[in-house]
Amino acid sequence: MTAETKIACFIRYEIDPFKVEAFQHYAQVWGQAIPACGADLFGYFAPYEGSATTAYGVYTLPNLAAYEEYRARLRDSPLGRENYQFAKREQFIRREDRIFLRLASTPHASLIKP
Repeated sequence: MTAETKIACFIRYEIDPFKVEAFQHYAQVWGQAIPACGADLFGYFAPYEGSATTAYGVYTLPNLAAYEEYRARLRDSPLGRENYQFAKREQFIRREDRIFLRLASTPHASLIKP
């Protein structure tokens, strides 16, 4: 692994299909709080077609030590605490799983043809 390699945190949510709007609000708040606390947010994804109960969040960090520091900042963040409480109160998340992956396909081939 090079010094430039980052890890990606993929969060898979199982959500209540009747509370997708609540998840969207939750995702929008994380869209502000996560970057402010030090992670590079790729995005949150709500159901669109197919499963009405599966959603994702994806962000990157340099390593697991940086993840622990980020989580502490998020926990201490007023916006983060408020969003955790919102999720607890509204109970739209049925299950949440995290997995940490690293990009394995680099370097990517150029899409420009000679």
